[in-house]
Amino acid sequence: MVFVIILAIIGAIAVTLLLIDSLWSLFQLVTSHLMPFFLPTEVQSLTKKFGSWAAVTGSTDGVGREYARELARRGLNIVLISRNHDKLRNVAAEIEKESGVKTKIIVADFSKGAEVYRHIEEELKDIPLGILVNNVGCQYEYPTQLCELPAEKAWELINVNVGAVTMLSRLALAGMAARGRGALVNVSSGSELQPLPLMAVYAATKVYVRSLTLAIREEYASRGIYVQHLSPLFIATKMNAFSPRLSRGGLLVPDAHTYARHAVAALGRVHDTTGYWLHGIQYFFIKVAPEWLRIKIGMYMNQDFRNEHFESVRSKAH
Repeated sequence: MVFVIILAIIGAIAVTLLLIDSLWSLFQLVTSHLMPFFLPTEVQSLTKKFGSWAAVTGSTDGVGREYARELARRGLNIVLISRNHDKLRNVAAEIEKESGVKTKIIVADFSKGAEVYRHIEEELKDIPLGILVNNVGCQYEYPTQLCELPAEKAWELINVNVGAVTMLSRLALAGMAARGRGALVNVSSGSELQPLPLMAVYAATKVYVRSLTLAIREEYASRGIYVQHLSPLFIATKMNAFSPRLSRGGLLVPDAHTYARHAVAALGRVHDTTGYWLHGIQYFFIKVAPEWLRIKIGMYMNQDFRNEHFESVRSKAH
């Protein structure tokens, strides 16, 4: 009888903790995606709160480019960091013309690994960086099994998705801590929610991003630094070019401009967010499903994307 009572108590505690976690996720969803409607203007501008300069990695295309433009519209000077010099110059000119802010470009190919960071540190040494957006990321060309993934691509995924967020966070946090203010935004992915067959390495790197972000948030909580974990689902960008359906976009798959506009609205207001309200709803329902089911659904989804990719390749060949 005592054993049954003990098991019942343990079960009740487990259910209570699960409910608390689910309700907390729902609370975060509401605050991150509805708050901008109730506070349409910033109580304190981002420049006053964090500083006058923001750096965005992977800023020549997609979300990075649009995020940089949104920050510039709010009066921040922008450091653009990416690997293509010509694209960097074009985006910098576009931002300066649109918003009248200062820009700086830094050419860096994060797939090269450790060798790129000394150059970045030298370029940033005289800039009081108030916001760093670790957006740069690398994705599979199409869903595939681990042994079919080229070794070079596996290293690229690790160097870009793991190396960049680690080393640039380390670089920026030192100056922010010394000034007693700053914001760090680490862009993860909804793939962090479970192991993801046929994109195993990509999903694993995003689990790393989430873990790193939550850990350094706690480390620097007393230093006046805001650390945001940004976890989008599918966005219609080049990252998802393997799927014509995703590339076309839609209500659940916003374009980069729509996504960035919503994501920047949450900057400084909420620590954990998908950045887009419909992604938040999807994230909540994915999270409450058991992990084994999420893995099975992920396998089915990526197999479908894989088939779609090869069908598109065959159609273009004919």
